[in-house]
Amino acid sequence: MRNHFSGIVVTILLALLAAGIGATYWLHVIAAPSSVASHRSLSRGRVASTDKKGEPGSPEGQVDVVRFASNAVLAPPFLVSDLDGQLISTADWHGKVVLLNFWATWCPPCREEIPELTELADRYKDHLEIVGVAMDDSSPAEVREFVRRFGIRYPVIMASREIVSEYGGVPALPTSFVIGPDGRVVQKHVGLYPLEVYETEIRALLGLSIEAKVEHFEDKGQIFLKNASLATELPGVDFRGLTESGRREALKRMNSENCTCGCGMTIAQCRILDSSCPISQQIGAQIVKDTLAGRRTPPEQSTSK
Repeated sequence: MRNHFSGIVVTILLALLAAGIGATYWLHVIAAPSSVASHRSLSRGRVASTDKKGEPGSPEGQVDVVRFASNAVLAPPFLVSDLDGQLISTADWHGKVVLLNFWATWCPPCREEIPELTELADRYKDHLEIVGVAMDDSSPAEVREFVRRFGIRYPVIMASREIVSEYGGVPALPTSFVIGPDGRVVQKHVGLYPLEVYETEIRALLGLSIEAKVEHFEDKGQIFLKNASLATELPGVDFRGLTESGRREALKRMNSENCTCGCGMTIAQCRILDSSCPISQQIGAQIVKDTLAGRRTPPEQSTSK
């Protein structure tokens, strides 16, 4: 019965996506352990609606640029057992490139990228570690059977609240964190990306020859939400008209006051993780308006204006 219900939900979700409606809610609990809901609420939740197949590059499949965080931080450590009872420790990743792939058995895009991830795992088996983090609410035995049927040959672990919280900022499935040989998280990809993108990143991080250009960016919440305080722009927030000091004041408020949508995150974090949230967008606009007028409006009042 549960599997039948899961199929119905996925069918409805795909229909909404096809109609241009999409799954508009973002799963704030993934980044906010203070939320009253469990991280399992992601199950039957948001599938990445942006298909990155064929991007970037011209022509299709050619990767011109790869981008890595210049302020990359060490991957949050964990020690857990995979579905076969083997210990998976971040301490064993030193010297290897790692793709930490958050996925679910019910997620169609996740299923689509499994063969490519398996191919990468085989091709770079001595220098690459792919670890799947299953976000399912089903039992490990059921996930293990799925892994067997789909021929997944890289380790899979069951998601825990602690791991999901440590890798905060998993807005949709699939989401993959790219970790370099030095153990630092240099990139995060949400949605489907071409095999060529991952392979070019892997080769670049291993010091192998690539034709693409390597660029660096400062992580201002794109990878880890805790870096949202570094952002000078926020999705959907218009800072025009503010002086530089006014912008800093407005951003300081957005990084210190929580969004009232119930996500448990700051306004800035909510805007970065969920650019579709109307509440954080409205509060952000009110903060800018207040800053221009030289006044402050409590967050609980700003949403009513």
